[in-house]
Amino acid sequence: MGQVVSERSVGSNGGSGPGVNGHGDATIRSYAPATGELLGEVPNTSADEVRAAVARARRAQEAWGALPVEERCQRVLRFRDAIVDRSDEIVDLLSRECGKPRHEALLHEVLVAADMATYFASTAPRALEPREIKLHLFKHRRSFVHYVPRGVVGVISPWNFPFQLALRDVLAAVVAGNAAVLKPSEVTPLIALKQKEIWDGAGMPEDLFQVVTGLGPTGAALIDSGIQLLVFTGSVGTGRRVAAACGERLIPCVMELGGKAPLIACADADVERTAQAIVFGGFANAGQVCLSVERVYAHREIHDRLLERTIEITKGLHVGDPSRAFVDVGAVVFPPQIDVAERHIKDAVEKGASVKTGGKRAPGPGQFFEPTILAGCDHGMTVMTEEIFGPIVPFMQVATEEEAIRLANESHLGLNAYVFSEDTDHARRIAERLQAGGVLVNDVLMNGACPDAPFGGIKQSGFGRVMGEDGLRQMCDVKHINADRVNLGARDPLWFPYTEASYGWFKRGLRALYSSGGLLRRIGELF
Repeated sequence: MGQVVSERSVGSNGGSGPGVNGHGDATIRSYAPATGELLGEVPNTSADEVRAAVARARRAQEAWGALPVEERCQRVLRFRDAIVDRSDEIVDLLSRECGKPRHEALLHEVLVAADMATYFASTAPRALEPREIKLHLFKHRRSFVHYVPRGVVGVISPWNFPFQLALRDVLAAVVAGNAAVLKPSEVTPLIALKQKEIWDGAGMPEDLFQVVTGLGPTGAALIDSGIQLLVFTGSVGTGRRVAAACGERLIPCVMELGGKAPLIACADADVERTAQAIVFGGFANAGQVCLSVERVYAHREIHDRLLERTIEITKGLHVGDPSRAFVDVGAVVFPPQIDVAERHIKDAVEKGASVKTGGKRAPGPGQFFEPTILAGCDHGMTVMTEEIFGPIVPFMQVATEEEAIRLANESHLGLNAYVFSEDTDHARRIAERLQAGGVLVNDVLMNGACPDAPFGGIKQSGFGRVMGEDGLRQMCDVKHINADRVNLGARDPLWFPYTEASYGWFKRGLRALYSSGGLLRRIGELF
């Protein structure tokens, strides 16, 4: 097929990777964002190699999909155990290739991935078992819904959480009986190869899980390789092209795209908890989270105190190379995101905002940006309306909660939102009015690590859901099997021949069933 994306990686949150080295396009280099150190080279997989990988996965899926779901789950737990056993080396690689603090590498990546494996394995036997549905009209028939593996699931994953986001979709796919082919971001390919190494070392079927590293054309080739479902996590712009390519081929897809999560601080919000939440929600993973707190709407009664405390906490954060010390904020993984951050700040300051702390690249080697708080922001500034994906939190003062709700909904994105109030019931009522796929009350980010609940966005933040029972079932084709409960013999009254007498009978039946409003319900109660 023609290239469906630019030279950007399908899966990178908004940009191109390090590019190919001087030896042509056979390999891609991976660099440590905290030091600039060359960590390794990986293949730039060709279209033919992608097709071959999908073909191997398809053959492996035939045997895997025939296994009882309970056996598949037990084997996935064996892979989980291998992840736990090798967590130190995973954390080390995540810290080097992503510049991620070790706490976040362990908790947000390794622990979350292990927990997702546990959840999927414990839930799949019940969530995917055939179930009978009661028909409200055709009581002489019985209907059953079966969840059938689709075949080969393609996964295109981003660079911000390269371990857990990739495995989130791979594990759901294989538990449901599919094979999975992963195309990781070219910015963090070594993490994906480590996943494959651990998978093979745990005695899992080697061809069932494939990794194809490469640039944009590799992702395009995956879409064109005959897969049965694509799960994409990345930027809105790339997601549009990926969804269009899937649409052309009638491939179902799940799109988890960008976010611009608002945080509404009500007049009665706990200042300390809200400030701590803003700092963690805005600067975890250096702000490179689709769920990051990207705009704060603070009620005027609390605004000044909340802003002051947030600034104070932010100034106490430790920024640096996680391979040298325990730090709070690590490196910016993808260099162009620093340019994006600088453009947002410049635009905001020119339009009247003020930088309260941070606001610039950190001095010294590596890709670091100071955690930044902006005050005096409004919707005339890009920092309040466009995705940042970096360590910047803009504050806007609002007069009423109604104003905050209106402004929060005034966005083309709708992935996550946050409401802080000491009156939880009141906060929930506000949450119900916010246009987002997920809303947290008095907390931030945690639903991204909550496999029990469906996760995804609305508006241009995407469609479809991952995680939860809905996410597991999304990995399956749904088959309806209908069988007779009562043997009607050779002549079915609904079949030919059509006669004037049968028409009159059906007409009287229509009126009896629906005009009275009660007969159909009484029939249903008999069964």
